[in-house]
Amino acid sequence: MRPLWTGKRYFVFILSGLLIAGFLTVSLVSYKVAEESVSSQIADDALPLTSNNIYSEIQQDLLRPIWISSQMAHDTFVIDWAVGGEKNPEKMIHYLKEIQNRYGATTSFFVSERTHRYYHPKGIIKTVSKSDPQDAWYFRVRGLPDGKDYEINIDTDTSDKGRINVFINYRVYDYAGKLIGVTGVGLGVNRVQKLIETYQERYGRTVFFTDLQGNITLHGSGFKGGALSLRDLPGIKEDATRILTTPGGSYTYRQDNKTIYLNTRLVPEFQWYLIVEQRGSPADKRLTHTLLGNLLLSLGVTALVLFLANLTMGRYQRRLERMASIDKLTGAANRQVFEVLFEQVLNRARRNDEEVSLIMLDLDHFKEVNDNHGHLAGDLVLKTVSRIVREQIRASDTLCRWGGEEFMILMPMCNIGHARALAERIRQAIEQQIIVCGTDAIKVCVSLGVAQLTEKEDSAELIRRADRAMYVAKTRGRNCVSIAEPF
Repeated sequence: MRPLWTGKRYFVFILSGLLIAGFLTVSLVSYKVAEESVSSQIADDALPLTSNNIYSEIQQDLLRPIWISSQMAHDTFVIDWAVGGEKNPEKMIHYLKEIQNRYGATTSFFVSERTHRYYHPKGIIKTVSKSDPQDAWYFRVRGLPDGKDYEINIDTDTSDKGRINVFINYRVYDYAGKLIGVTGVGLGVNRVQKLIETYQERYGRTVFFTDLQGNITLHGSGFKGGALSLRDLPGIKEDATRILTTPGGSYTYRQDNKTIYLNTRLVPEFQWYLIVEQRGSPADKRLTHTLLGNLLLSLGVTALVLFLANLTMGRYQRRLERMASIDKLTGAANRQVFEVLFEQVLNRARRNDEEVSLIMLDLDHFKEVNDNHGHLAGDLVLKTVSRIVREQIRASDTLCRWGGEEFMILMPMCNIGHARALAERIRQAIEQQIIVCGTDAIKVCVSLGVAQLTEKEDSAELIRRADRAMYVAKTRGRNCVSIAEPF
């Protein structure tokens, strides 16, 4: 009986497979090029242009209250009247009423630093007090850092509890630079939301704003996230940190089988981010139909092509998995590759009668770093600790991020004495390091456990002994090195 896959049949099979693979490759590449071209056009041109247009209109519509409040804060009438002892309160009330009518604001106000009186177009409506939670805004504005003379605040109108306003709270100084009060205007949120609705209708995209922490401050009816923060929005939350640490950019993500395009821009006067979002593209459907039409031409040999593709992709996937050996945050080896290296080192050590030592390292009070300074600071601490350790160890040693804030150092041809000395150097170097994150200066320390491989010990037991030693260091007050008990 002749073999099935020989001669002409084998040649036809290979040739057909190559032709179909080439056809699919051309079809898919054409589709991807067209898709990327559309995506690039939206991300690099259309959305930024929309964002620029909206920003220009914001300059006229939303930033106008900042200009008005600035004029009020520097108005000689306001300064002279306040410095003069707030005589004739009706003059200030009349002034505020004129500001409100002239500029179409929903409210205008002045709060005196001397008397804490709250002046309003309707009169003196109250005396602000630290004990009243609704007056917290005033005392917060008093404490603004130097160089920051105003804040934007969304709150209820003191004279009308049922109305929500965007307030511009601007500090007022006398001629000697002494704080004498806070003035400003309010713009009704309903009006701002109408502006957003206008933008969305005009440009056919979703428009919303967030503060510097990612909290969603204003949005229109087109907003479907249902969340209060960027960090809670599906798809966006993965890029939330990047968005909130850069003045602007373009992003894409997938949701419900659609490509979502995002353009962000910091509005420095408001200290808010303007975010413009577009869900998909009208060209997506046409591109999909074109791709399906091309794929139908190879329907007769689809099963064969899928088999070859699956075989190729399976090998490619395994290769990627082998390459995925480094922890992205710290640059240390990950557990998967570390376990393989560990077994190789132990096998060689047993063959050649070599000494092997292991250090288990854990950051002390790391949760407090995250709680007090934020997770970005925590990430910086982990990266700094990893860098310090790599500077101390030999080229033949391996640093692994074992999990969370735990690291492990594998040292072939190293006895317990040298390992202990290395652990102490690492401890001192980390203790002396000052890690600067923004305005915060952070100091951390570590607890270390050291163990040397014994004759009949396996890798798991060596790790357990090093881990127990590390916890002994924790119980001794942390920031110290502990040697493991013999196996």
